[in-house]
Amino acid sequence: MTGATITLADPHLPEAVALIEELDRYLDGLYPAEANFLADIDALAGTNMRFLLARKDGEAVGCVALRVDPDGYGEIKRMYVRPDQRGNGLGRHLLARLEAEAHAAGLRAIRLETGHRQPEAVSLYRRYGFTDRGPFADYPDIPSSLFLEKALP
Repeated sequence: MTGATITLADPHLPEAVALIEELDRYLDGLYPAEANFLADIDALAGTNMRFLLARKDGEAVGCVALRVDPDGYGEIKRMYVRPDQRGNGLGRHLLARLEAEAHAAGLRAIRLETGHRQPEAVSLYRRYGFTDRGPFADYPDIPSSLFLEKALP
């Protein structure tokens, strides 16, 4: 167990902004700008989004967002766990809570785009039941991108 609490939150909260900025720096170090498909804070606060914030001992340690698409699927955006919190199950707990949000929204699948330079994240998604698929929405089919999907019952 992670000892963290996961709640719906406003991505404009300073602690959420700090996490997203950390994620931006991390991704900027891995991929060129044209290969980063980042939702900004205002997009994360949209009516079609569910932003989840994980806190441990009162400190924000992770986040993830679910974009609800009108075509009946959800898209994972901005999944991040601080490096010092990795390896204790927090990523799995964030995904479980995100999946609960997807079920509540009546979605039939969850999709995501991630990069090949994030093997730990890809491994987490695959262990959680995500399988390979082709590009979706308006994502280009570029070598650095991996597209995954999990069907929901």
